Amino acid sequence: MALNRIVLFYGFTPIADPDAVRLWQRALCEKLGLTGRILISRDGINATVGGELNKVKQYVKTTKEYKGFHGIDFKWSEGGAEDFPRLSVKVRDEIVSFGAPGELKVDENGVVGGGKHLKPNELHDLLEAKKSAGQEVKFFDGRNAFEAQIGKFKDAIVPDVATTHDFIKELDSGKYDDLKDQPVVTYCTGGIRCEVLSSLMVNRGFKEVYQLDGGIVRYGETYKDQGLWEGSLYVFDKRMHMEFSEDAKTIGACVRCQAPTNKFENCSNPSCRNLTLYCADCASSPETLRCPQGCAA
Repeated sequence: MALNRIVLFYGFTPIADPDAVRLWQRALCEKLGLTGRILISRDGINATVGGELNKVKQYVKTTKEYKGFHGIDFKWSEGGAEDFPRLSVKVRDEIVSFGAPGELKVDENGVVGGGKHLKPNELHDLLEAKKSAGQEVKFFDGRNAFEAQIGKFKDAIVPDVATTHDFIKELDSGKYDDLKDQPVVTYCTGGIRCEVLSSLMVNRGFKEVYQLDGGIVRYGETYKDQGLWEGSLYVFDKRMHMEFSEDAKTIGACVRCQAPTNKFENCSNPSCRNLTLYCADCASSPETLRCPQGCAA
């Protein structure tokens, strides 16, 4: 039986003809039998694809041959083509939708003016150095707030955002102005959202901004559940979540009975379908697989 894998990656680099790259990427994936989601813009590429391991390896090798994609960090994960309903390859104004395509500056080296990249071990070195200097480092979650319900860095600030489009309004609200003179480490799933978020923060006067290189994925690969990460990682495919070891904590709570859970389910009301945390017992019946305060729909 053939091995299957998922690969996720992004790269910020100027792309003169995004539609030509779209056609090339679609043809390549179709030839190799891969499924997943690929977004392309004039600022780069953002992709998650799955399939037979050898075919995914061929895809990675061929994609790296494109001039601007040589140095991309490809992250591997369990799963395969069956974790995605189909292949989607699209051109967008942004490869991650913050609603600020004109604000982001990109050159052949990536995002211009973003936060300083920290590898997982460098993050720990920074925390130790700042602690010795009497400074506190704040973790700033660069994901949608519901993702943090099942996993986050210890004592992290989780902004009140439902989508990435909410971040600009959130940053401009003034509620984080006290962080502008403190060291702040942004983090997200694989690193791409922090490329943009850290740049937006720097543009708004945050003086010492860092970003976790490779995101939670690389940190989890390095330290499993023996570091500063707690819980499960939300992923945008059929798996819904993943853990880095058997020692992973369950920090999520069922919306109905507060039992520990890391499983998101859609409300059973066909006109609602809100994605919320439910334990196995409450998810087992349509009567309890309902928004406890009544559906908004």
